[in-house]
Amino acid sequence: MPGLRRLAEAWHERVMADDVVSHAFSHGFHPRHTQRLAAYWAEALGGPPAYTDAYGDETSVARMHSGNGVHEEMDRRAIACFDQALVDAGLASDDRLRQALHDYFAWATTTSMAQYHESADDVPDGLRIPCWSWSGLTTEDR
Repeated sequence: MPGLRRLAEAWHERVMADDVVSHAFSHGFHPRHTQRLAAYWAEALGGPPAYTDAYGDETSVARMHSGNGVHEEMDRRAIACFDQALVDAGLASDDRLRQALHDYFAWATTTSMAQYHESADDVPDGLRIPCWSWSGLTTEDR
């Protein structure tokens, strides 16, 4: 968790400094955004259900990120911020770890969080947080 908290803080700092990605936060954000993000990432990476137990399921996360149209440039820049945040958080020296985290974030950004461009109302109820492993998306039931 300490590493994921550092990563969430570093990523958030980088996106807030990016003139394109920061637009996603122009409406404001939860004061504990980085703690919630770290809990979400931990759960998605096979850790305990801290996010689900405290904040909600994948449906609530997907709805929060939906209805904003297609934003491929923003997605590319968010991924670049993540890659640099891995360095900032001290998580880039292990190539296998860096690649697994990059692959997860890129997939989540361009697939999982990008499915419902038109409206948050399109997000179905009962979604579970997708689980990612060293070899990619798993079918593990979360």
